[in-house]
Amino acid sequence: MRLFISRLPANIPSSRKARGCTSAGVFLLLILLLAPATLAVKIADITRIGGQRTNLLTGLGLVYGLDGTGDGGGFSAAVNPLREMLAKFNDDVPVKDLASAQNVAVVAITATIPAIGVRNGDHIDVHVTSIGAASSLKGGRLFVTPLQGPDPNDHTVLALAEGPVDIEDPSSPTVGVIRASSGGAVMEKDLPARSIDDNGRFTLIIDDPSASWTMASTIADIINDEEGDGQTLATAFDQKNVIVTIPPDEREHPDAFISRVQLLPVKIVPTEARVEINTHTGTIIMTGDVEISPVVISHKGLSISTINPSPQPSFAHPQVNTQDVVTVGTDDSSGGNLEDLVGALEELKVPTEDRIEIVKELYETGKLHAKLIIDE
Repeated sequence: MRLFISRLPANIPSSRKARGCTSAGVFLLLILLLAPATLAVKIADITRIGGQRTNLLTGLGLVYGLDGTGDGGGFSAAVNPLREMLAKFNDDVPVKDLASAQNVAVVAITATIPAIGVRNGDHIDVHVTSIGAASSLKGGRLFVTPLQGPDPNDHTVLALAEGPVDIEDPSSPTVGVIRASSGGAVMEKDLPARSIDDNGRFTLIIDDPSASWTMASTIADIINDEEGDGQTLATAFDQKNVIVTIPPDEREHPDAFISRVQLLPVKIVPTEARVEINTHTGTIIMTGDVEISPVVISHKGLSISTINPSPQPSFAHPQVNTQDVVTVGTDDSSGGNLEDLVGALEELKVPTEDRIEIVKELYETGKLHAKLIIDE
Protein backbone atom coordinates (compact mmCIF):
# COMPACT_ATOMS: atom_id res chain seq x y z
CA MET A 1 0.00 0.00 0.00
CA ARG A 2 1.25 3.53 -0.81
CA LEU A 3 0.22 6.64 1.05
CA PHE A 4 -0.54 9.43 -1.42
CA ILE A 5 -0.61 13.04 -0.26
CA SER A 6 -1.88 15.50 -2.85
CA ARG A 7 -2.79 19.15 -3.07
CA LEU A 8 -5.58 20.12 -5.44
CA PRO A 9 -4.49 22.89 -7.85
CA ALA A 10 -6.65 26.00 -7.99
CA ASN A 11 -7.33 28.25 -11.04
CA ILE A 12 -5.40 26.06 -13.48
CA PRO A 13 -4.78 27.93 -16.74
CA SER A 14 -4.82 26.23 -20.14
CA SER A 15 -1.03 26.34 -20.42
CA ARG A 16 1.10 24.83 -17.65
CA LYS A 17 4.62 25.19 -18.93
CA ALA A 18 5.76 27.07 -15.84
CA ARG A 19 4.50 26.87 -12.33
CA GLY A 20 5.05 28.74 -9.13
CA CYS A 21 3.86 27.83 -5.68
CA THR A 22 3.12 30.42 -3.01
CA SER A 23 2.07 29.78 0.54
CA ALA A 24 1.86 31.69 3.80
CA GLY A 25 2.68 30.68 7.35
CA VAL A 26 5.77 29.61 9.20
CA PHE A 27 6.05 26.07 10.48
CA LEU A 28 8.33 24.79 13.17
CA LEU A 29 8.63 21.01 13.44
CA LEU A 30 10.38 19.47 16.41
CA ILE A 31 10.70 15.70 16.33
CA LEU A 32 11.87 14.22 19.59
CA LEU A 33 13.31 10.84 18.73
CA LEU A 34 13.75 8.22 21.40
CA ALA A 35 17.31 7.16 22.05
CA PRO A 36 18.19 3.52 21.40
CA ALA A 37 17.39 1.14 24.23
CA THR A 38 21.11 0.68 24.86
CA LEU A 39 21.38 4.26 26.15
CA ALA A 40 20.46 5.16 29.69
CA VAL A 41 19.65 8.07 31.94
CA LYS A 42 20.09 8.35 35.70
CA ILE A 43 17.12 7.88 38.00
CA ALA A 44 17.69 11.45 39.21
CA ASP A 45 17.24 12.72 35.63
CA ILE A 46 13.61 11.63 35.40
CA THR A 47 12.41 11.68 39.02
CA ARG A 48 12.21 13.90 42.05
CA ILE A 49 12.00 12.86 45.68
CA GLY A 50 8.62 13.28 47.35
CA GLY A 51 8.51 16.08 49.90
CA GLN A 52 10.75 18.19 47.70
CA ARG A 53 8.09 20.63 46.55
CA THR A 54 7.65 24.34 46.55
CA ASN A 55 5.41 26.10 49.07
CA LEU A 56 3.92 29.57 49.01
CA LEU A 57 4.07 32.24 51.71
CA THR A 58 1.59 35.11 51.56
CA GLY A 59 0.84 38.41 53.22
CA LEU A 60 -0.61 41.91 52.81
CA GLY A 61 1.60 44.94 53.21
CA LEU A 62 2.27 48.57 52.41
CA VAL A 63 4.67 49.98 49.85
CA TYR A 64 5.67 53.52 50.82
CA GLY A 65 7.84 56.24 49.31
CA LEU A 66 5.91 56.47 46.05
CA ASP A 67 6.11 59.69 44.06
CA GLY A 68 2.39 60.51 44.02
CA THR A 69 1.47 57.18 42.36
CA GLY A 70 -0.03 55.49 45.44
CA ASP A 71 -3.59 54.54 46.27
CA GLY A 72 -4.63 57.97 47.52
CA GLY A 73 -6.23 59.08 50.76
CA GLY A 74 -9.69 58.13 49.57
CA PHE A 75 -8.75 54.44 49.49
CA SER A 76 -9.41 53.26 53.05
CA ALA A 77 -7.79 49.85 52.47
CA ALA A 78 -4.46 51.67 52.23
CA VAL A 79 -5.08 54.53 54.67
CA ASN A 80 -6.23 52.34 57.58
CA PRO A 81 -3.12 50.10 57.52
CA LEU A 82 -1.00 53.25 57.26
CA ARG A 83 -2.69 54.70 60.37
CA GLU A 84 -2.22 51.38 62.25
CA MET A 85 1.45 51.28 61.26
CA LEU A 86 2.00 54.82 62.56
CA ALA A 87 0.14 53.99 65.76
CA LYS A 88 2.61 51.20 66.50
CA PHE A 89 5.30 53.85 66.66
CA ASN A 90 3.25 56.06 69.01
CA ASP A 91 2.15 58.35 66.20
CA ASP A 92 -1.62 58.09 66.42
CA VAL A 93 -2.67 60.08 63.35
CA PRO A 94 -6.40 60.42 62.62
CA VAL A 95 -7.58 59.00 59.31
CA LYS A 96 -8.75 62.43 58.13
CA ASP A 97 -5.18 63.73 58.37
CA LEU A 98 -4.07 61.09 55.89
CA ALA A 99 -6.67 62.01 53.29
CA SER A 100 -4.08 63.56 51.00
CA ALA A 101 -1.58 60.70 51.21
CA GLN A 102 -0.50 59.60 47.74
CA ASN A 103 2.76 57.91 48.55
CA VAL A 104 1.58 54.51 49.86
CA ALA A 105 -0.04 51.49 48.23
CA VAL A 106 -1.48 48.32 49.70
CA VAL A 107 -0.02 45.21 48.05
CA ALA A 108 -0.45 41.46 48.03
CA ILE A 109 2.81 39.67 48.82
CA THR A 110 3.93 36.18 47.77
CA ALA A 111 7.19 34.32 48.28
CA THR A 112 8.01 30.81 47.07
CA ILE A 113 9.83 28.35 49.31
CA PRO A 114 12.14 26.31 47.04
CA ALA A 115 11.72 22.55 46.78
CA ILE A 116 14.96 21.93 48.68
CA GLY A 117 13.59 23.80 51.72
CA VAL A 118 14.96 26.76 53.67
CA ARG A 119 16.50 27.46 57.06
CA ASN A 120 16.07 30.20 59.62
CA GLY A 121 17.88 33.27 58.32
CA ASP A 122 17.73 32.40 54.61
CA HIS A 123 16.57 35.13 52.21
CA ILE A 124 14.19 34.49 49.29
CA ASP A 125 12.68 36.73 46.60
CA VAL A 126 9.34 38.43 47.26
CA HIS A 127 6.75 39.44 44.66
CA VAL A 128 4.36 42.33 45.30
CA THR A 129 1.23 43.30 43.39
CA SER A 130 -0.89 46.40 43.95
CA ILE A 131 -4.48 45.59 44.88
CA GLY A 132 -5.68 49.18 45.11
CA ALA A 133 -5.76 52.30 42.98
CA ALA A 134 -2.01 52.83 42.71
CA SER A 135 -0.72 53.60 39.22
CA SER A 136 2.87 52.54 39.89
CA LEU A 137 5.07 50.97 42.58
CA LYS A 138 8.25 52.37 41.05
CA GLY A 139 10.59 53.83 43.64
CA GLY A 140 8.65 52.35 46.56
CA ARG A 141 9.80 50.20 49.43
CA LEU A 142 7.88 47.48 51.21
CA PHE A 143 7.42 48.07 54.92
CA VAL A 144 8.28 45.13 57.19
CA THR A 145 5.49 42.59 56.69
CA PRO A 146 4.94 39.14 58.26
CA LEU A 147 4.36 36.23 55.89
CA GLN A 148 2.37 33.09 56.67
CA GLY A 149 1.97 29.64 55.14
CA PRO A 150 -0.86 28.36 52.94
CA ASP A 151 -3.01 27.16 55.88
CA PRO A 152 -5.43 30.05 56.64
CA ASN A 153 -5.92 28.75 60.19
CA ASP A 154 -2.21 28.78 61.00
CA HIS A 155 -1.11 32.32 61.83
CA THR A 156 2.51 31.45 62.57
CA VAL A 157 4.88 34.05 61.16
CA LEU A 158 7.29 32.12 58.95
CA ALA A 159 9.15 35.04 57.38
CA LEU A 160 9.44 38.84 57.36
CA ALA A 161 9.46 40.68 54.04
CA GLU A 162 11.03 44.09 53.44
CA GLY A 163 12.99 45.98 50.82
CA PRO A 164 12.95 48.15 47.67
CA VAL A 165 10.55 47.24 44.87
CA ASP A 166 12.11 46.47 41.51
CA ILE A 167 9.78 46.84 38.51
CA GLU A 168 10.69 44.06 36.07
CA ASP A 169 8.24 44.93 33.30
CA PRO A 170 7.76 48.67 32.61
CA SER A 171 4.41 47.89 31.00
CA SER A 172 3.17 46.53 34.39
CA PRO A 173 4.39 49.11 36.94
CA THR A 174 2.00 47.87 39.63
CA VAL A 175 3.81 44.52 39.83
CA GLY A 176 7.32 44.20 41.23
CA VAL A 177 9.85 42.02 42.98
CA ILE A 178 12.04 42.49 46.04
CA ARG A 179 15.24 40.55 45.49
CA ALA A 180 16.69 38.38 48.21
CA SER A 181 19.94 40.26 47.75
CA SER A 182 18.13 43.50 48.67
CA GLY A 183 16.21 42.10 51.62
CA GLY A 184 13.35 40.03 50.24
CA ALA A 185 11.86 37.72 52.85
CA VAL A 186 14.10 36.53 55.66
CA MET A 187 13.00 33.20 57.14
CA GLU A 188 12.07 33.13 60.82
CA LYS A 189 11.57 29.35 60.91
CA ASP A 190 13.24 26.25 59.50
CA LEU A 191 11.21 24.76 56.68
CA PRO A 192 13.27 21.77 55.55
CA ALA A 193 12.08 19.45 52.81
CA ARG A 194 10.60 16.39 54.52
CA SER A 195 11.49 13.51 52.25
CA ILE A 196 11.67 10.48 54.58
CA ASP A 197 8.68 9.25 56.57
CA ASP A 198 8.71 7.69 60.03
CA ASN A 199 9.12 4.20 58.54
CA GLY A 200 12.32 5.11 56.70
CA ARG A 201 10.71 5.35 53.27
CA PHE A 202 10.88 7.95 50.54
CA THR A 203 9.05 8.25 47.26
CA LEU A 204 10.54 8.72 43.82
CA ILE A 205 8.07 10.75 41.75
CA ILE A 206 8.57 10.17 38.03
CA ASP A 207 8.38 13.22 35.76
CA ASP A 208 5.14 13.32 33.77
CA PRO A 209 6.69 12.77 30.31
CA SER A 210 8.37 9.56 31.55
CA ALA A 211 5.62 8.30 33.87
CA SER A 212 4.19 4.87 33.01
CA TRP A 213 3.76 1.48 34.62
CA THR A 214 6.67 0.23 32.54
CA MET A 215 8.99 2.97 33.77
CA ALA A 216 7.89 2.65 37.41
CA SER A 217 8.37 -1.11 37.35
CA THR A 218 11.75 -0.76 35.65
CA ILE A 219 13.01 1.70 38.27
CA ALA A 220 11.82 -0.52 41.12
CA ASP A 221 13.53 -3.58 39.61
CA ILE A 222 16.81 -1.71 39.13
CA ILE A 223 16.85 -0.52 42.75
CA ASN A 224 16.05 -4.01 44.06
CA ASP A 225 18.72 -5.64 41.88
CA GLU A 226 21.45 -3.14 42.76
CA GLU A 227 20.66 -2.33 46.40
CA GLY A 228 18.22 -4.95 47.63
CA ASP A 229 20.64 -7.77 48.53
CA GLY A 230 17.75 -10.19 48.22
CA GLN A 231 15.23 -7.78 49.76
CA THR A 232 12.44 -5.87 48.07
CA LEU A 233 13.33 -2.26 48.83
CA ALA A 234 11.42 -0.59 46.00
CA THR A 235 7.84 -1.02 44.86
CA ALA A 236 5.98 0.64 41.98
CA PHE A 237 2.96 2.19 43.68
CA ASP A 238 1.46 3.48 40.43
CA GLN A 239 2.58 4.86 37.06
CA LYS A 240 4.22 7.87 38.72
CA ASN A 241 5.40 6.84 42.17
CA VAL A 242 8.01 4.35 43.33
CA ILE A 243 8.23 3.83 47.10
CA VAL A 244 11.73 3.05 48.37
CA THR A 245 12.57 1.71 51.85
CA ILE A 246 15.96 2.68 53.25
CA PRO A 247 17.83 -0.33 54.72
CA PRO A 248 17.76 -0.20 58.55
CA ASP A 249 21.54 0.06 58.86
CA GLU A 250 21.57 3.21 56.68
CA ARG A 251 18.61 5.13 58.13
CA GLU A 252 20.67 7.15 60.58
CA HIS A 253 22.68 8.56 57.68
CA PRO A 254 20.55 7.94 54.56
CA ASP A 255 22.35 10.38 52.28
CA ALA A 256 24.74 7.80 50.77
CA PHE A 257 21.92 5.35 50.00
CA ILE A 258 19.70 8.01 48.41
CA SER A 259 22.64 9.27 46.35
CA ARG A 260 23.41 5.76 45.07
CA VAL A 261 19.77 5.24 44.11
CA GLN A 262 19.61 8.54 42.23
CA LEU A 263 22.76 7.70 40.26
CA LEU A 264 21.54 4.27 39.11
CA PRO A 265 21.20 4.10 35.31
CA VAL A 266 17.83 3.41 33.71
CA LYS A 267 17.68 2.11 30.16
CA ILE A 268 15.36 4.20 28.05
CA VAL A 269 12.22 2.18 27.52
CA PRO A 270 9.80 2.63 24.62
CA THR A 271 7.36 5.41 25.36
CA GLU A 272 3.77 5.82 24.25
CA ALA A 273 3.08 7.26 20.83
CA ARG A 274 2.09 10.87 21.41
CA VAL A 275 1.62 14.01 19.33
CA GLU A 276 1.64 17.40 21.06
CA ILE A 277 0.53 20.49 19.14
CA ASN A 278 0.98 24.09 20.24
CA THR A 279 -1.36 26.13 18.07
CA HIS A 280 0.19 29.41 19.25
CA THR A 281 3.70 28.61 18.06
CA GLY A 282 2.83 26.17 15.27
CA THR A 283 4.90 23.44 16.91
CA ILE A 284 4.28 19.73 16.47
CA ILE A 285 6.20 17.35 18.74
CA MET A 286 6.07 13.60 18.15
CA THR A 287 7.29 11.02 20.64
CA GLY A 288 7.32 7.28 20.23
CA ASP A 289 6.44 5.52 16.99
CA VAL A 290 3.48 7.50 15.67
CA GLU A 291 1.77 5.48 12.94
CA ILE A 292 -1.11 6.32 10.61
CA SER A 293 -3.44 3.97 8.76
CA PRO A 294 -3.52 3.89 4.93
CA VAL A 295 -5.23 7.10 3.87
CA VAL A 296 -5.49 9.53 0.95
CA ILE A 297 -5.39 13.23 1.83
CA SER A 298 -6.49 15.94 -0.58
CA HIS A 299 -5.53 19.44 0.44
CA LYS A 300 -6.76 22.81 -0.70
CA GLY A 301 -5.12 25.87 -2.04
CA LEU A 302 -2.13 25.23 -4.32
CA SER A 303 -1.55 28.52 -6.15
CA ILE A 304 -0.55 28.08 -9.83
CA SER A 305 0.83 30.79 -12.07
CA THR A 306 1.79 30.47 -15.76
CA ILE A 307 4.28 32.38 -17.91
CA ASN A 308 4.13 31.66 -21.61
CA PRO A 309 6.65 31.41 -23.13
CA SER A 310 8.68 30.05 -20.23
CA PRO A 311 11.50 32.47 -19.25
CA GLN A 312 15.11 31.40 -19.54
CA PRO A 313 16.60 30.70 -16.11
CA SER A 314 19.37 32.99 -14.88
CA PHE A 315 21.27 33.63 -11.67
CA ALA A 316 18.88 36.44 -10.78
CA HIS A 317 15.79 34.48 -11.86
CA PRO A 318 16.47 30.78 -11.38
CA GLN A 319 14.05 28.11 -12.50
CA VAL A 320 12.05 26.68 -9.60
CA ASN A 321 10.65 23.16 -9.82
CA THR A 322 7.62 22.43 -7.68
CA GLN A 323 5.30 19.46 -7.34
CA ASP A 324 1.77 19.03 -6.18
CA VAL A 325 1.85 15.31 -5.44
CA VAL A 326 4.23 13.61 -3.02
CA THR A 327 4.25 9.87 -2.40
CA VAL A 328 5.20 8.40 0.93
CA GLY A 329 5.99 4.74 0.41
CA THR A 330 5.39 1.94 2.89
CA ASP A 331 6.71 -1.57 2.91
CA ASP A 332 3.33 -3.19 3.45
CA SER A 333 -0.34 -2.36 3.86
CA SER A 334 0.04 -1.22 7.45
CA GLY A 335 0.03 2.48 6.57
CA GLY A 336 2.72 5.06 7.15
CA ASN A 337 4.55 7.12 9.72
CA LEU A 338 3.38 10.57 10.76
CA GLU A 339 6.92 11.87 10.51
CA ASP A 340 6.93 11.00 6.78
CA LEU A 341 3.53 12.62 6.32
CA VAL A 342 4.62 15.88 7.95
CA GLY A 343 7.74 15.89 5.82
CA ALA A 344 5.62 15.48 2.70
CA LEU A 345 3.33 18.32 3.75
CA GLU A 346 6.38 20.48 4.25
CA GLU A 347 7.51 19.69 0.71
CA LEU A 348 4.14 20.86 -0.53
CA LYS A 349 4.54 24.13 1.42
CA VAL A 350 1.33 23.49 3.34
CA PRO A 351 0.78 26.36 5.83
CA THR A 352 1.20 25.68 9.53
CA GLU A 353 -2.47 25.93 10.46
CA ASP A 354 -3.43 23.52 7.66
CA ARG A 355 -0.86 20.94 8.76
CA ILE A 356 -2.28 21.08 12.27
CA GLU A 357 -5.83 20.64 10.94
CA ILE A 358 -4.75 17.60 8.90
CA VAL A 359 -3.24 15.98 11.99
CA LYS A 360 -6.44 16.71 13.94
CA GLU A 361 -8.59 15.17 11.21
CA LEU A 362 -6.42 12.06 11.12
CA TYR A 363 -6.92 11.67 14.86
CA GLU A 364 -10.67 12.29 14.75
CA THR A 365 -11.15 9.75 11.97
CA GLY A 366 -9.16 7.10 13.79
CA LYS A 367 -6.26 7.11 11.32
CA LEU A 368 -3.70 8.54 13.74
CA HIS A 369 -2.58 5.90 16.23
CA ALA A 370 -1.27 8.03 19.07
CA LYS A 371 -2.45 10.29 21.87
CA LEU A 372 -3.12 13.82 20.67
CA ILE A 373 -2.50 16.72 23.07
CA ILE A 374 -3.42 20.22 21.88
CA ASP A 375 -2.35 23.43 23.61
CA GLU A 376 -4.68 26.17 22.32
